[in-house]
Amino acid sequence: MADTIPLVDYLVLDGDPHLIAHECENCSARFFDRRTACASCSGTSFRTVGIPREGTVRTFTIVSLAAPGVPVPFVAAVVDCGGTSVRGNLVNVDPDPDHVTLGMKVRLTVVPMGADATGVAAVGYGFEPA
Repeated sequence: MADTIPLVDYLVLDGDPHLIAHECENCSARFFDRRTACASCSGTSFRTVGIPREGTVRTFTIVSLAAPGVPVPFVAAVVDCGGTSVRGNLVNVDPDPDHVTLGMKVRLTVVPMGADATGVAAVGYGFEPA
């Protein structure tokens, strides 16, 4: 089987795939990217925390125009995962308002993004209906 790597460093593929964030030890603000200082309180100490795999759609848009080669339409959303806002695409659901709603329950899933010439596969994430 080919090796896999996460497309982003905050996606953990070991065991049950999940997301991790850097949480400020002073004010508990969470960030997915690497930080040297907290944007909320300027604190400089962080701990790594797991993000719940299930959440609720807080807002979304159906994208119908994208860069060349990007299939449309697709649903871009902000999902509340236990109090942490996570941006991601909704997958395994028809991209229309009859199938996507505010408050919809979703869960994290992995999405194959492609492989290089040596067979190493990149894996991203999305959210699907729970």
